[in-house]
Amino acid sequence: MRNPGYFKDKSVTVVGLARSGLACANLLFDLGARVRISDNQDNEAIRRNIARLKSKSIASEVGGHTRDFIRGADLLIVSPGVANNSPVIARAEEESIPVISEIEFAWMLCPAEVIAVTGSTGKTTVTTLIGEVLKTGGRRAYVCGNIGTPFAQEVPKMQTGDYAVLEASSFQLERIAAFKPKIALMLNFNRNHLDRHKDMQEYLEAKMRIFMNQDAADYLVLNERDPALKGLSRQARSKVVYFSENASFNPNQAAVASVAGIIGIDSGICRKVFADFKGLKHRMEYVATLNDVKFVNDSKATVAESTAWAIKNIPSGVVLIAGGRDKGVDYSMILGAAGKKVKYAVLIGEAKDKIRRALSGALPLEDAEDMQAAVSRAYSLASPGDTVLLSPMCSSFDMFSDYEERGEAFRQAVLALADSVSKR
Repeated sequence: MRNPGYFKDKSVTVVGLARSGLACANLLFDLGARVRISDNQDNEAIRRNIARLKSKSIASEVGGHTRDFIRGADLLIVSPGVANNSPVIARAEEESIPVISEIEFAWMLCPAEVIAVTGSTGKTTVTTLIGEVLKTGGRRAYVCGNIGTPFAQEVPKMQTGDYAVLEASSFQLERIAAFKPKIALMLNFNRNHLDRHKDMQEYLEAKMRIFMNQDAADYLVLNERDPALKGLSRQARSKVVYFSENASFNPNQAAVASVAGIIGIDSGICRKVFADFKGLKHRMEYVATLNDVKFVNDSKATVAESTAWAIKNIPSGVVLIAGGRDKGVDYSMILGAAGKKVKYAVLIGEAKDKIRRALSGALPLEDAEDMQAAVSRAYSLASPGDTVLLSPMCSSFDMFSDYEERGEAFRQAVLALADSVSKR
């Protein structure tokens, strides 16, 4: 690692005890820091992560962030779920304690070249594909960040000459300071995360931080066909490379091919990786077929654009399961794709009333109390040959800890339904 002695004997408070917070706390302990970790929730998942801390000397508090717990810290490291306007950050600023994100912390230690990927949709797919292209091309690559494996968990394994391929959300970018990827990639910009950002401009500005520290030795890769991104080249000091969908590659593939070209990896390797790619878990993931009704898990779709894409790419009639916690999404955007293809929409979660208002009169709508009820009702509404599609257009945090837990709940509900039907 770079700068391994920087954090020795420093007092550092980590805010957030999910995956990234846990990884930060354990790495800081290994580096000789005096570590404390705080979470405003107290649940089974948080308690499990406390048990995964490397030492009992790592003090922890749950169920709230107290002023005494951060007082005297040299640094505060915040997890992505901690909003910029949260009281704990305000307290740190009152105490003149610097506040950084987990990706800033890990970048300070990272000896590898960083390729950072952001955008409203497609980040996980593109990040995964870049990692596969690098590995197939003979490079050592670590895929991490918002994709599921924290940057801080992977950075101790990295060496000079390796690549860190990092999915970076707007939440993670809000609290960077010196973070400087060699290649920054902005895929697209759609309406999203307005539950966190006050408006679309603030959301865009958070995304743009991905290239704010780049210089002429670095690269910024932009979507040529996205009007919100095309003009950003005027604000960049780095070399700008554009990508766009073409006869050979869809937008995600074109973005990956552009990165490969910068690194010097042959496009034939990209084609091989794209041909072999089986897709991602929770993104258009086939679950089962029951009496000629197919079930597809698209829990990763947390914006309307992703759900519209999913509907377009299913050849059969669709019974859609949607809903969760609203992020300021315009749900009516799916109506063009839905057309006559979506036969029913079964709505769940906190956002179901807002979704109903957006879709009412255009689609037949029904409500369900939980995932099991939604799966059962969707199956009863489907005809042989149809697809029951979970594609929520919302975050998961009203009912689940993350989209992965939501997707697994869907899978378990489908399997339970199949078992029940087989016994009739």
